[in-house]
Amino acid sequence: MTLTRRHALQCAVAGLGAALVPAARAQDEAPAALSLWYKQPASVWTEALPIGNGRLGAMVFGGVGREELQLNEDTLWAGGPYDPVHKGAVNNLAEVRRLIFAGKYKDAEALIEQGMMAQPEKQMSYQTIGSLFLTAGPSSMASDYRRELDLDRALSRISFVQDGTRFTRETFVSPVDQVIVMRIRSDQPGRVRLRLDYGTPQAAQTRIDGADLILSGVNTSQQGVPAALSFEARARVRVKGGQVVPDEDGLIVVGADEALILIAAATSFKSWSDVSGDPCALNKAVLTNAGSKTFDDMLAAHVAAHQRLFRRVSLDIGQGDAASLPTDQRISRADLAADPGLAALYYQFGRYLMIACSRPGTQAAGLQGLWNDKLNAPWGGKYTININTEMNYWPAERGALPECVGPLVDLVRDIARRGEETAREHYGARGWVCHHNTDIWRATGPIDAARYGTWPMGGAWLCQHLWAHYEFSRDRAFLAEIYPIFKGASQFYLDFLTPEPTHGWLVTCPSMSPEHTHPYGTMICAGPTMDVQILNDLFDVTAKAAALLNTDADFIAQAQATKAKMPPMQIGKAGQLQEWLEDWDMQAPDLHHRHVSHLYGLFPSHQINIYDTPELAKAARRSLEIRGDEATGWGTAWRINLWARLGEGDHAFSILKFLLGPERTYPNMFDAHPPFQIDGNFGGANAIMEMLIQAWDDQIIVLPALPSAWSSGAFRGMRLPGNIGADLRWKDGRLEALSLTSATDQTVRIRYSNKITPLNLTAGKTACFSA
Repeated sequence: MTLTRRHALQCAVAGLGAALVPAARAQDEAPAALSLWYKQPASVWTEALPIGNGRLGAMVFGGVGREELQLNEDTLWAGGPYDPVHKGAVNNLAEVRRLIFAGKYKDAEALIEQGMMAQPEKQMSYQTIGSLFLTAGPSSMASDYRRELDLDRALSRISFVQDGTRFTRETFVSPVDQVIVMRIRSDQPGRVRLRLDYGTPQAAQTRIDGADLILSGVNTSQQGVPAALSFEARARVRVKGGQVVPDEDGLIVVGADEALILIAAATSFKSWSDVSGDPCALNKAVLTNAGSKTFDDMLAAHVAAHQRLFRRVSLDIGQGDAASLPTDQRISRADLAADPGLAALYYQFGRYLMIACSRPGTQAAGLQGLWNDKLNAPWGGKYTININTEMNYWPAERGALPECVGPLVDLVRDIARRGEETAREHYGARGWVCHHNTDIWRATGPIDAARYGTWPMGGAWLCQHLWAHYEFSRDRAFLAEIYPIFKGASQFYLDFLTPEPTHGWLVTCPSMSPEHTHPYGTMICAGPTMDVQILNDLFDVTAKAAALLNTDADFIAQAQATKAKMPPMQIGKAGQLQEWLEDWDMQAPDLHHRHVSHLYGLFPSHQINIYDTPELAKAARRSLEIRGDEATGWGTAWRINLWARLGEGDHAFSILKFLLGPERTYPNMFDAHPPFQIDGNFGGANAIMEMLIQAWDDQIIVLPALPSAWSSGAFRGMRLPGNIGADLRWKDGRLEALSLTSATDQTVRIRYSNKITPLNLTAGKTACFSA
């Protein structure tokens, strides 16, 4: 949505709650050029540039004499369908609880390790296909080199001059044609010469079939789970003015004016329980379809599909002189005051990554999104659901990318089904449960050792994303579909919660505060603060959903009565929000731990906020001071969101500067945990939105944490809960215009500059306001 001059004038004279005008769309207006660019090829993976269509991904290195496309397909994981449930684990539950309540935490950990962990105790890893190499000759004597990633067109481009000839390579991954497309051209006839071959750590074979170069194999076994997936990558080459000839395990292009390479990849994965697919047949069908099209036609369809999503939102917080510098130099300086455009580029790069790694029908974004160059990705590349997977999707709804949340919804549907057996066998409970990790096979048990895996809250947290998906769309049919997931999760905790001996509060036990060791040398405990906060949200959204659907009144009454018996949030002796039931915080061995789990109530939840719970907000602030501002990449990103919720824009800005600097951002703008984890990118992108606008329940908070460095700017096309579109413009630190367009009639409250103004929104009309 775009504010026209006439709209702005209406806002200026009307004040809050006045003029209604037709809505425009941000996608109607092309944004300024948004590109990452470099003066040299990538020398390591974290300098290469990511492209993807949600299912297929590639990292483009941009070498002169030797190009590398590192390839991923989102269903290529180790192992195969497996059942990790520990039969009879529930038989140890009573004794584990007795030990915990007796203060024998390490003994409880040992018993959990022996008798309650998943089997196997590790999950499967996301894997690379390998790489396609294009060898053109020596890299010397190249000049006028430029390598870039155009975010607006989702297009990689490399250009250089060698021996008096300009060569260009353009590469994209089409969501329409489901292929990776690369065009190589020279500005003089007959100068395109190269050899194509594969390299892979997989047990795979290369063969040639006409103009197709084929890599096929099977995935690897892991943790005693046999390999069950077959996979294939198939590169097809078309040339103009030359020919393609086979060469042992490669293809050679000679004397061409232009070479077009189409790459298809697939596995035999059909679902977490079915691996009967035929990747060869899938690839042939895809290439037959794409092979009948021109490069220009495929590019046009790809760009249109990408821009339909990407151009919905624009952000302008100014540009400095550094905007003309290569991206790696801007990151090395990380001077966000002089280079505010770097933060805007980072935000849009986050949206680009979301579109590239999570589309309808694909797998959800894991720890590295879609991109990984190893057989054993860092931390398995899994879905770590004690923060990281959730953080991946923080910016999706407000960033106007609700379609991209679809894969996460699909994942939750699957684990809700698989988690029923885990709930029954591990805890003797109804409903379903998932712990702190899952994988493509939808394993739901506790893994990675008792001290890390004994956290039965991951599924409950993910339920909040399903609720948010409803809140942003107000789609009652969707709500009816997912309500059983909410109810099943709530049923589990009604059975699982148990009285603790001191106060009689109902608590989770066993559990932990991810992934933080308490003073008794383990993480195992009862009733940590984060669990209480997540359950407050779960029981509340389940009740709201039931009320909207006019169902389950008796069950909801039981859930609300249970909620009332849970522990309150407590403030410790140091003035901090307690992380555990006991006031252990200041005795914990790592006061600067990367996780800030007990601050879930401040963000992403709003149980704690500066308006309604000022004392708890003050305690949360104290906890943040104790933890410190600098952490891992994602831990740093979480801290920015938390400080924004506290209304401290300049403090949040100072941490954002650290996040976007070379310690936490690689030259290709990937987040550095280190190593690479994509959650930091998504958490940082969301933090930028949190600094400019916040919304929960029926309240919209305007410029709640505006940094002084961003004194003027505009943010167009964002979405808010209630299926509301919003445009925002400010100048000299003051709101100039806010435009809201609702899909339904509703009342909201606008909070700006310590004033609250109720506002009635009319479906399909745009209301504009100024300060």
